[in-house]
Amino acid sequence: MNASKTKAQIIRSHTITYFNILNLILAGLIVFSGQYKNMLFMGIVISNSLIGIVQELKVKKLIDALAVITATKARLVTDNGVRQVPIEELAVQDRIQVSAGDQIPADCRVCTSEGLEVNESLLTGESLPILKQPGDPLYSGSFITAGNGVGEVIHTGEDNYATQLVKKAQTKRRATSEMQDSIRRIIQYVSYALIPIGLLLYCIQRFRAGASISDSLVSTVAGVLGMIPEGLVLLTSVSFILGVGRLARKRALVQEMEAIEALARVNVLCLDKTGTITTGEIKVEQILPLHNRTEEALQPILSGLAFCFTESNATSQALQAYFSHTAPYPVSARLPFSSQRKYMGAAFSGHGSYLLGAPEFLTRDSAILRQAGEYAAQGMRVLLLVSCPQLAQTREELNALLPSVNELGLVLLSDCMKEDARETLEYFASQRVDIKIISGDNAATVSSVGLRAGIPGAENYIDAGCLPEDPALLEKEVTKYTVFGRVSPEMKQSILRAYQRNGCVTGMVGDGVNDVLALKDADCGIAMAKGADAARQSAHIVLLDSDFSGMKDIVQEGRTVIANIERVSALYLTKTIYSILLCILFILIGRAYPFIPIQLSLIGATAIGIPSFLLALEQQQGVTASGFLRHVLRISLPGALTLTAVLIGIQILASIFHSSPALISTLNLLAGGVISILVVVRVCRPMSRRRLLICIGITFIFAAALLLFPSFFGALPLWELF
Repeated sequence: MNASKTKAQIIRSHTITYFNILNLILAGLIVFSGQYKNMLFMGIVISNSLIGIVQELKVKKLIDALAVITATKARLVTDNGVRQVPIEELAVQDRIQVSAGDQIPADCRVCTSEGLEVNESLLTGESLPILKQPGDPLYSGSFITAGNGVGEVIHTGEDNYATQLVKKAQTKRRATSEMQDSIRRIIQYVSYALIPIGLLLYCIQRFRAGASISDSLVSTVAGVLGMIPEGLVLLTSVSFILGVGRLARKRALVQEMEAIEALARVNVLCLDKTGTITTGEIKVEQILPLHNRTEEALQPILSGLAFCFTESNATSQALQAYFSHTAPYPVSARLPFSSQRKYMGAAFSGHGSYLLGAPEFLTRDSAILRQAGEYAAQGMRVLLLVSCPQLAQTREELNALLPSVNELGLVLLSDCMKEDARETLEYFASQRVDIKIISGDNAATVSSVGLRAGIPGAENYIDAGCLPEDPALLEKEVTKYTVFGRVSPEMKQSILRAYQRNGCVTGMVGDGVNDVLALKDADCGIAMAKGADAARQSAHIVLLDSDFSGMKDIVQEGRTVIANIERVSALYLTKTIYSILLCILFILIGRAYPFIPIQLSLIGATAIGIPSFLLALEQQQGVTASGFLRHVLRISLPGALTLTAVLIGIQILASIFHSSPALISTLNLLAGGVISILVVVRVCRPMSRRRLLICIGITFIFAAALLLFPSFFGALPLWELF
């Protein structure tokens, strides 16, 4: 089931079906028999198809409005200036202009850089931006977070690094649907039995029971018609379609309808830290002055460092937010941050020179380094502010200055937690879903974030480089940990597969090219709309607002759909089971089949069709991770066996008392209707006011039909039974 089908595909999928063709053949046999009233089932078939088409077309209109794809363009640098061109037109040695917010369209080599910083987390999982200098590579799929520059294209199309990674994910695993797999198996087995049972039933009616050709055809059609669980297929499809529509209104684009069920059954949910638990931004938590200094003395220095650069990164933005009301010292010289240097600096007129960066590069004081390490173990990002005689452009210059630097204070920064992260994670915990964080960041840092978010077991972490490559060993190891750090794209895929081999139903939340391999192999892959195109294409569900909290709505919707279908499936399978049993038994005893099609239409409408669609609209949850067929048979099998036993008993008693065919037909219809309604009552437990009204309503309809039109349904007036 694909949520992006065309209108023609939707119409074909609801009209040209195995069951519709079979029903047309059965209708043809009724026409041949001349007993036209028994064609009433075709009205139900046509209504079912129309309902499915109308509902799916409504949802398609909504989905198409959301799934708007815009063409990606690049800014090509030419002798006549800069112009935009489709990325497909880029060629090797073309020069393109990139600036903050751009996604790099092709692998390039940096020609010029003005504070150019790149976030390569979509490729590597590493969330920290990387400063790029002339000659450095720019990988397609990564984002410019600060600065601007010009790059020379070195790869295009399938030669790009990101494309090579995506090619490994071309075979996308479909979202798993235990419910639909079970229904397909039932249909497959019933299909095998239809023709031989139908032929045998006709022969018994015609040659042993002595019925006419017309009556034999009608009885055969009734037997075959009862075996077909066609309404169950429609109910499942319409329920999924309506679920997709409701989720679309909540800004979740479901690309495969089965994904609703798959996510509802997930018991291991793998996700990255950034974008799910944290916002991707950082904030200043505390300023810790050293050597008897005060925070007030450090404020103008840090404020000057925060505001002295044109281009900014996440760290400088955090400092700017913290010191927005502090007057900075006037700047006389600047030293921008470099991922190679791991620090930045500035000289202030009349106030000296200062550096701010990673403590391990700016001091040799073991006590300060130990203190910084303790904060880092708590998940903090720690920066050290030092004063120095002059700005050190290189690491070598800095090493020469280290004996003369003065440590002024530590700056503690932390990842900004999403406001609804804890609530969302608590919801999954309440639903017995295990959360696993699989990140490219430092494992200890990610573990700390997980603990702050309240993830159970987040203290159990490991660097993915320490995990075994052997699949059998990996299966055992993954059960020990909740947090996995420094994870490569291939290892993400391996970890997820290990959980699947352990019997888990897996979900994967990701937004980058580095998540593609895991997304396409998950039982349900969920991508953020703000992430990479490749991630969106590989996922089964796309969160259009890139809001992880929206996952609650998807899970709740899925659990509602499945719980309702599980309940009403028992009604359909009861009819299928007793129809198969009755066909076999009446073939063996050589008696006329106990129902005619018009009677099955009445039973089907009152005890199956009406209650199933009303119950399927209920908003309630309660689904297990597996066992759909087992739960359904627990209700349907006893009901089918009871009805079969009662009907056999009626045939035996009728033989003893030499009852008329009309009386036998009436008793058969009453038994079928009453027991089928009792199955509805069983399905409605625990009984609510709404469910009680449903049970009373269908009982009234069934009784009214027999009281007002007994002969139409092949029965005697009820008062003649007494």
